[in-house]
Amino acid sequence: MKELLKKLVQARSTADFGELAAAELISAEFGRSGIDSRIDSWDQNRANIIAQVSSTGHKGALLFACHLDVVGPGETAWMCPAFGGVEKDGKIYGRGSTDMKGGIAAVVTAISRIVSSGRKLQGDIIFLAVAGEETDSCGAKRFLGSCGELPGLAGVVIPEPTDFEIVTAHRGMLWLEVTTRGKAAHSSTPELGVNAIDSMRLLLDELEDYEFVFEPHELLGGCSMSVNTIAGGEALNVVPDKCSVGIDIRTLPNQDERELVADFEKIFAKIKSDNPRFDAGVSVLRQVRPLETDCNSDFVREFCSAVGNDRTRAVGFTTDGPHFVSLGAPVVIFGPGKGRLCHKPDEYIDISDVEKAVEYYENIISVFLT
Repeated sequence: MKELLKKLVQARSTADFGELAAAELISAEFGRSGIDSRIDSWDQNRANIIAQVSSTGHKGALLFACHLDVVGPGETAWMCPAFGGVEKDGKIYGRGSTDMKGGIAAVVTAISRIVSSGRKLQGDIIFLAVAGEETDSCGAKRFLGSCGELPGLAGVVIPEPTDFEIVTAHRGMLWLEVTTRGKAAHSSTPELGVNAIDSMRLLLDELEDYEFVFEPHELLGGCSMSVNTIAGGEALNVVPDKCSVGIDIRTLPNQDERELVADFEKIFAKIKSDNPRFDAGVSVLRQVRPLETDCNSDFVREFCSAVGNDRTRAVGFTTDGPHFVSLGAPVVIFGPGKGRLCHKPDEYIDISDVEKAVEYYENIISVFLT
């Protein structure tokens, strides 16, 4: 289990390197236990991997839905190499160790142990690890668009790092790109142009205190907005005619994303009324609906019993979970690792937590499928 996790970290599965190497490691690991798997690859280095352990079919199947990709290491120096998979002081360091290769290693190990034990299954185990969860959910969408007819599902388990808390709800995500348009001119005569960066400043000033109108959700609280990227200008001696920002909005189940986009159009109109040369547009880059699984459903209650925890919770981050809701089965997020370590330098996971996760996943399989 430890060696698999180290190798998965070393398989640098950022968007530019792709997920194929990580998928091949998992395929080889399953192969050692006689478990067949299929790698669906595209664009040379992108990949999903699917494995299915067959059963009598008397019970609904369990789908373990993981993601192979990781975010980049960032610019800050790391104590250990970001993709070294270094073991130190009972921890394994490296990008993706927590989010979510620790969970993947635990699920793969648990499935392999179940199969090697010869236990008779009453429901299928389906393992899926996809590309692009951190960027565009391309892998989940590709799987759902081509998976054909799956066996009836008892539920979906997503091994994201929840520190073994059972998550049944999270906010959605709406990524917007807002672009201000101006008129290029020589920087020695800026009055002959329209500076798109100045226009963006007007918009950012307006957004600083802007609040969307929403009804707080009982579990998820409020909606949030963060401006996280900006790009503009081509040269120091040219008045820029374009500036763009990327905005991350975390949404609630009762919100209509179209209304949020319409709010920006209203803001543009307000600014333009005072600044006639202001020109801006907004486009949707990515959209994931919120997740809200009935915490009183039979599946969730049985899951709670399987892991010895009768409490569920909601979180602010977003997963691929809402995409799998279309399969018609309840979705639960449960895995090893502390969420506060995700996307940060010196990301690590405690080896003891991964070992504990293996035991949890074995028990979950036993409870639901044997």
